[in-house]
Amino acid sequence: MQRFAADGHKQGVSMQTSDAELLVRSRTSVEAFGVIYTRHAPAVHRYLSRRAGAGIAEDLLAEVFTVAVEARLRVKPHASGSALPWLYGIARNVLRAHLRQRSSQSSHDDSFDLDWDAVDARLDASSLRSRLRHALEQLSPGEREVLLLVGWEQLTVSEAAEALGISGVAARSRLHRARTRAESLLSAISPEPHRQDS
Repeated sequence: MQRFAADGHKQGVSMQTSDAELLVRSRTSVEAFGVIYTRHAPAVHRYLSRRAGAGIAEDLLAEVFTVAVEARLRVKPHASGSALPWLYGIARNVLRAHLRQRSSQSSHDDSFDLDWDAVDARLDASSLRSRLRHALEQLSPGEREVLLLVGWEQLTVSEAAEALGISGVAARSRLHRARTRAESLLSAISPEPHRQDS
C-alpha cells in the first residue's frame, strides 16, 4: 500500500492534507485514499487484533479497506475531520460478520471476542489485571465497546458514537454508565493480596 502514498504525492496530496479533504479527493482519485490507509491502517489493525486476534487481523484489515474504498463515494467526513471513526465503524461491521460466520450456531453477540491477552498486555499494573478484566466482562457489550473506543482507541465521544452508529447522546450515556459501573465493580472487588517474598 505504500505505492498509493507515493502516487498521492504526485497528485498534490501530502501527509499534511486533512482526512476530510482526502476523502473528498478520493472520490475522483483513489491515490488520495492511499494516504488515508497509510495514516490509519496501523490503528485499525490494532483494533482488529485486540478483538479478533492477531492471526486474523491482517485479513480483516484488508476487508475493512476494501469496503472503505467502495464506500468512499458516499462518506461524509466526521465533524472532527478524522476518517478514523468511519473506519472503526466499518471495522466493527466486518468483525460482526466474521464472528457471525465463525460461530453461526451461537446467538449474535456484540461483545466480539476480545483478545484478553492484548487487554492484559495494555494494563500497567499486573496486580490489577484480573480485577480490570472482571470489571470489563461485567459491562454490557455496548458499554464495554464505547469505553474501549474512548479509553483505549483515544476517540472522542462523538467519534465513538459515529463508529458505533449511535447518537452522541447515547454514546455519552453509555460511557457514563460504563465508567460508573466499572468504578463500582472495581471498588467492590477486594484487592488481590500482595505477595511478600520470604
